[in-house]
Amino acid sequence: MTCHSSDSTESIDHERRSRTEPQAADSEQRCIATAMRDLKNTGWYWGSLTANEAKEILQDTSEGTFLVRDSTQRDYLFTISAMTSAGPTNLRIEYKDGKFKLDSVVLVKPKLKQFDSVVHLVEHYVQLSRMSCKGRTTLLSPSNSTVQLLLTTPVYTATPSLQHLCRIAINKTTRQIQELPLPNRLKDYLTDYSYNV
Repeated sequence: MTCHSSDSTESIDHERRSRTEPQAADSEQRCIATAMRDLKNTGWYWGSLTANEAKEILQDTSEGTFLVRDSTQRDYLFTISAMTSAGPTNLRIEYKDGKFKLDSVVLVKPKLKQFDSVVHLVEHYVQLSRMSCKGRTTLLSPSNSTVQLLLTTPVYTATPSLQHLCRIAINKTTRQIQELPLPNRLKDYLTDYSYNV
């Protein structure tokens, strides 16, 4: 039977923690790198745009028009800038423990869904907004002092390629890309961006 002193137990615990902390940091870096890659593929990620520049871009657009940009606040990575019935607004995207979710008031935060990527988050709210516009569902009901946030139409940094638009259309139609009668190279292209927004 082997006995450990409290000093040796503490050193073992410290050693275990020091092994898992770099793994957690690597996992966080991979998650953020994947989120960045997916965002850059969208065409509606604007990078280091300021809130005022986003407001100018959205100024004459219809309600539901949106873009994603880097957040100017240190505690957040990204911000959604969107046109509402009251004008352009900004909504921060929170990142914690490998998941992305919208920033909100404390009472609503636990109810908000979390996503593995920013594009997946945006895709979810675009689908909700489009169903809401068609009357099939309602988003969080706004009170008298709030404005309903819709995300329906992205603002692209440049005109998207026909290939990318086709990829989005195919992804809206099916999630079973591997079963389509297409060459593997084309299937790879379709699955490289598996979102429908």
